[in-house]
Amino acid sequence: MDEMQANIAAYEQTVRSTIALAGTFGDADWGRPTECPGWTVKDQLAHLVGVERDLLGDPAPAAEPREFDHVRNDFGRYLEIAVHARRPVPGPDVLAELADALERRLARLPGEDPDRVLMCPDGREGPYSRFMKFRAMDCWTHEQDVRRAVGRPGNLDAPAARCFWELLSRGLPLVVARRAKAAPGESVAFAITGPPDFDVTVTVDESGRGSWSEAAPTTELAMDWETYVRLAAGRCTAADVTVRTEGDRDLAARILATMAITP
Repeated sequence: MDEMQANIAAYEQTVRSTIALAGTFGDADWGRPTECPGWTVKDQLAHLVGVERDLLGDPAPAAEPREFDHVRNDFGRYLEIAVHARRPVPGPDVLAELADALERRLARLPGEDPDRVLMCPDGREGPYSRFMKFRAMDCWTHEQDVRRAVGRPGNLDAPAARCFWELLSRGLPLVVARRAKAAPGESVAFAITGPPDFDVTVTVDESGRGSWSEAAPTTELAMDWETYVRLAAGRCTAADVTVRTEGDRDLAARILATMAITP
């Protein structure tokens, strides 16, 4: 399976998982708050609908969202339009709209050129195949937001979880070297248990740059996969989770305080 097909499959799997989960919701579930500031469970699905319909070229809803504390820039204001437009809409109707949008997208994706260059959510241009990796990651991240909110964990080891790791782990050298200001020669190991499991080390060189290495760590952070996801996606703070640290605990604390690396 090539990269484009793999990323489409990961995207489809997580959206179908979200749809199946939402099909079990009672009335109270739709209004439960999630770790995305200002968004309920229904708002999460409305966001997914809005992005997919935008990619389909559907007209944007005629909605002017009021200012919210959680909206801090023009991009966030744009994303809020689709969510705000569906706040009066019953949850099952939003779910039906998502199911329809998924089928339409899946019908169209085989005709997309995987090498067509477009702007990806991290602000870098890339091929459509890479863009679909971001779609899989985003949909899975919001599925996990919903699952935590309704207390029904699952699909943590989905194919899209690997997309999350592959895209966001690239930010760990920056977190260690620039944000947490680890000193040259220091090495930080991240031991993440799941499944999926990941064990990586970042070392800071004499110029202050962080890069992957196999050096013996001077500091180690050990956590489960869901904890890593919540921290990397900016869904919680270190005070909300359990992380075992060894070595330079001050450095570990600075890393945990700056681990939010979602684009």
